[in-house]
Amino acid sequence: MLFNSFEFFIFLPVVFCLYWFVFKRSIKAQNVLLLIASYVFYGWWDWRFLSLILFSTLVDYAVGLKLGASEKKGVRKGLLVISLLVNLGLLGVFKYYNFFVESWIDAWGAVGIPMNATTLNIILPVGISFYTFQTLSYSIDVYRNKLQPTRNFIAFAAFVSFFPQLVAGPIERASNLLPQFFKDRSFTYDQGVTGMRMILYGLFKKVVIADNCAPYVDDIFLNYSEYSSPVLVLGAVLFAVQIYGDFSGYSDIAIGTARLFGFNLMTNFRYPYFSRNIGEFWRRWHISLSTWFRDYLYIPLGGSRGNTYQQLRNVLIIFVVSGFWHGANWTFIAWGGLHALFFIPLLFFGRNRKYLNAVAEDRIFPHFKEALAILGTFAMVTFAWIFFRADSITHAFDYIRSIVISEDYTSLSTKTTYLINIKPLFLLLIFFMIIEWFSREREQFVGQFLQQRSVLRYAMYFVLMLFIILSFNNEATSFIYFQF
Repeated sequence: MLFNSFEFFIFLPVVFCLYWFVFKRSIKAQNVLLLIASYVFYGWWDWRFLSLILFSTLVDYAVGLKLGASEKKGVRKGLLVISLLVNLGLLGVFKYYNFFVESWIDAWGAVGIPMNATTLNIILPVGISFYTFQTLSYSIDVYRNKLQPTRNFIAFAAFVSFFPQLVAGPIERASNLLPQFFKDRSFTYDQGVTGMRMILYGLFKKVVIADNCAPYVDDIFLNYSEYSSPVLVLGAVLFAVQIYGDFSGYSDIAIGTARLFGFNLMTNFRYPYFSRNIGEFWRRWHISLSTWFRDYLYIPLGGSRGNTYQQLRNVLIIFVVSGFWHGANWTFIAWGGLHALFFIPLLFFGRNRKYLNAVAEDRIFPHFKEALAILGTFAMVTFAWIFFRADSITHAFDYIRSIVISEDYTSLSTKTTYLINIKPLFLLLIFFMIIEWFSREREQFVGQFLQQRSVLRYAMYFVLMLFIILSFNNEATSFIYFQF
């Protein structure tokens, strides 16, 4: 079920009313309702894959209980290995099997040895990368004695399948989300307002910003050989905007929806395109994934400790694995590798932790050097996005080559003049950037100025709702990160 679908606009109020008006007096009943609602939400796409969530839930629930009952180091390690093998095994089969087989065939074919192998016609289950990492966090934290195993299967199953963040995050840690299923939950006005505000802004990012960028991005990347450099650069920039609006929009809706049910999810984006270097960008982009890899992979490898070679190895591993997590394609590995190359100089010169506050803090405008740093970082990120968006490595390099060797650097299009119609989108993007800029020091999009002026604040709500209604299609478009 999509957040931007009519089905969800019916589903959410029904579950909300049952949750707060029918089952309000019983936490157990509320958890049962959330579990059922989450399975309906996920099963709306394809009910057959509910068995995968249930299987993963049963394995990690049992592993957690066994870990809590044993103090023998060897037994505990064996149990953790079982959890890793099951969860990563499911991920490997459904997401990476064909990739490895095809890469094996291509590698032998490159040296003139033909190989025959069988690939499977596998449908990738929506959100499998997200909920497998979430259940893994539980097993790892119990193994590390950072979390006590739960015996309440309903609460644990609801934690694994919690519908607001089930298919595209944020990837919650068990230590943060699971205890919330055991606490009394009450609905407050402020909680409802913040939740609805985040849902509104998330829908605006997705339906108005991302979905209006998508047709231009699709056309430019598909027909890149027929467009000039300015258009190709425009396509890359619009994709940067599209993927941010699409993914951060989903996260905002997820966090806002969770708040309507009394749950607090972690912030997943903090205005990443106002970052002044790549280190800051990764502290602001897909925070739940970057911190997951930091805590469960980077630090165990040694982190920033050790000699230069070890630091280089750890950074390269974390970024390549992060890229590979996104999909079974060399384009994602190249994307991760590029970010590693961008990050390594910062690490060596001790500048990776330089910017920990918001840019232009307590000021309206950034300094000239800050503005240049933001533009430079955005240019690097956008360049890497070309590999992320391309269908293949060849496609990415051809796209970049077309930018560099274009014979026409002045005209907007060498094929058609329809891109003139993009001017209204430019105005919309400027409006979006202004909202983002004046919100950069806050968790939510309403800045301090509007927070203190109710008339302007409600006018902003009205404008956003009007844009959403005007941009809504009868057929809801999927979110980009559903494929991961």
